[in-house]
Amino acid sequence: MSINTRHGLPFLPGNTFRDLTRSAFHRAQTLDFKNGYALPRRPAVGIGQEPLESLNISHSERNQLISDIPNLTYGTDTHRHPPLQHIPAHAAYDKKVLRFYGYFRQEVLHSPDEHFRIRPVVIYYHLEDDSMCVTEPPVENSGIPQGKLIKRQRLTKNQRGELYHWKDLNVGMDLSLFGTVYRITQCDGFTQDFMESQGIVLNESESIPSDPYTIRRIQTQQTHIIPYDHNHQLERFLALDRQVLRFFALWDDSDSLYGEKRPVTLYYYLVDDSVEICEHHEANSGRDPFPVLLRRQRVPKHIKPTCEPFPSSVLEVSPHDVKEYFSPQDFRVGEEVTLMGRRFLLYDCDNFTRKYFEQNHPDILLKPFTVDTRTPQDIKRVIPPYNGFGSLEDSLQNCLSLIPEPPKKDVIKLLENDHKVLRYAARLDSQNPLDEGRRFILSYYLSDDMICIFEKSTRNSGIIGGKFLEKTRVPKPGSTVENPEYYGPADFSIGATVEVFGHRFVLTDADRYVLSYLESLSHHVPEHTLSSLRQKFAGSQTTDQTEQHEAETDGAPVLLQS
Repeated sequence: MSINTRHGLPFLPGNTFRDLTRSAFHRAQTLDFKNGYALPRRPAVGIGQEPLESLNISHSERNQLISDIPNLTYGTDTHRHPPLQHIPAHAAYDKKVLRFYGYFRQEVLHSPDEHFRIRPVVIYYHLEDDSMCVTEPPVENSGIPQGKLIKRQRLTKNQRGELYHWKDLNVGMDLSLFGTVYRITQCDGFTQDFMESQGIVLNESESIPSDPYTIRRIQTQQTHIIPYDHNHQLERFLALDRQVLRFFALWDDSDSLYGEKRPVTLYYYLVDDSVEICEHHEANSGRDPFPVLLRRQRVPKHIKPTCEPFPSSVLEVSPHDVKEYFSPQDFRVGEEVTLMGRRFLLYDCDNFTRKYFEQNHPDILLKPFTVDTRTPQDIKRVIPPYNGFGSLEDSLQNCLSLIPEPPKKDVIKLLENDHKVLRYAARLDSQNPLDEGRRFILSYYLSDDMICIFEKSTRNSGIIGGKFLEKTRVPKPGSTVENPEYYGPADFSIGATVEVFGHRFVLTDADRYVLSYLESLSHHVPEHTLSSLRQKFAGSQTTDQTEQHEAETDGAPVLLQS
């Protein structure tokens, strides 16, 4: 008879059998790890029982089944207690902070205005790790560096190294931290609920004592109204500060060399009767951008005549030498005023200046008018005539800029026509009989439109051959110096006369490359130029064939006789 011990039997006396198929005898694990935390395992499901997930029970009932232990068969175990569910502190008290309000008293030495200061603070207690921090709310214009006084950390409460706990905190107590005694006066609603839920009775809230120096600063100072006096500088500053009369004027500087009329703005400061003149700067005017034309100062209107004939040892006029300074009545729109020996025509003012004259000087009439403040147009630049030194382009660069730059070249034309040269054979057309028989080669460079002339050496002619003309551009006869017209490939035809700086050359022959190149540009080249080249090459081809045929004919009889 075989006994099935796969599922086991009830644990009763006489029904215990050893499982022969069992191979693992280790102690079963009672904890499971989920997301890094140790959690108790659910109880195993017995034979014939359904799993808990299939039962329609609530979450609280399921937790109760896990924690409850069934009674034993023979009585109950009075010494065994159900295990409690453990929740880590950083998960249970995450983002839960106790907040207490308080202050500390700071002694002030060597100050007649205050002897101590009351500085309010906020004490934070983080429940997750029992750390604390102390901050001071910022006060405007306090002059004291405020903010976080003690950074977040665990603080000791005595010399034995014991740490502060939230059970040690209460309202109406002193807290000694790093030699400073903080008085806790009150707490927020969350802190009160938490402490009361833990069975701690909070003391009565206190009020933060007032700082006597701060109260004295807040109190308004008594002001005494004194009748306005123009001679009293302090009262004048309080009444007329930031009140400025602004006039728009033209500085007439036409008496000086190259002088002109320049627009300026004249400021009159009522607080101290000073005058400032600023010039209008325009872009590319050629003038140095000085900030002001006349710095702010009191301008004397009349100087004592006693100091005029005697030379002064200083450049500045002392107040004893000045009889009167300029006042607002001396500046009238529509009239001319002389300041420091310079004439200024006042043609307009702003709205504040108009209101000031209407209220304080109604007898003065302002007569604004329109003036042309535009700068004169630039004189048209005239390029001087070409003097013949150097090339025309190089000479023109000296007129365009102070530091001449090399003239720009057609780079694309240089790259496309590099090493492309049109060569012509020419003879010198001269009345001198000694020039008979001189032969030249005229080369035209397509990359930069320049001409070079080379003379072929002739034996016993008495003339040394070589380079006759350096590489240069040659203008056509009759063209102006300011706007010259240079020779081009279309001007060179067989039989044409080319005048080069007073010398006349007659073209007699050309390379075959000249004809092929000009035929590729037939729509830009005159027809008579192409026809002269075709006739020349056609005649030369016929002559070559005749000479070759005669040479072959002359050799035939010799072969036959032999």
